[in-house]
Amino acid sequence: MTKKIGFFIGSLREDSYNKKVAEAFASLLPEGYESVFVKMDDLPFYNEDLETPENAPEAWTRFRNEVKDLDGIIFVSPEYNRSIPAVLKNALDVGSRPYGQSVWDTKPGLVVTASPGGIGGFGANHIIRQSLVFLNVPTLQQPEAYIGNIANLVGEDGKIIDGTMKFFETIVNAYIDFLEKLTK
Repeated sequence: MTKKIGFFIGSLREDSYNKKVAEAFASLLPEGYESVFVKMDDLPFYNEDLETPENAPEAWTRFRNEVKDLDGIIFVSPEYNRSIPAVLKNALDVGSRPYGQSVWDTKPGLVVTASPGGIGGFGANHIIRQSLVFLNVPTLQQPEAYIGNIANLVGEDGKIIDGTMKFFETIVNAYIDFLEKLTK
């Protein structure tokens, strides 16, 4: 049976470096795995007043149902002002509600951050991990995935350069091993 891996990209830019990184990771998934790029840009900001037992915004329901069907989750994000983009934080919040019905619970996770700066989104990486601890998402610890100087790692064709793809492959292989151990 094919396992679905959801990708959550923290950047909304069409030509985002993080989108390129996510696409590169998706291309490295082995046979038997399917990548699902989860839409987050249409989610109204989480507001408990919008959710009643009879009704919730349609986009929230679509999002929650899509995440429920995933076997694993990969977050790929830039760092904004030493934190995470609002679109990603909002998605984490929407998926965690209503209380006691989190769609994130126990799904094996991977956090990847990419930045034009040298520290590769270190701050954002750890802020995402902090939320995942509370959401009960077991997260791959090693190898860590801080992709610094990303502008230098993308070729003129828009693809990640070969040497970096080998590093990405190491991360994907470790994540798949981690996921397999947790989902047996």
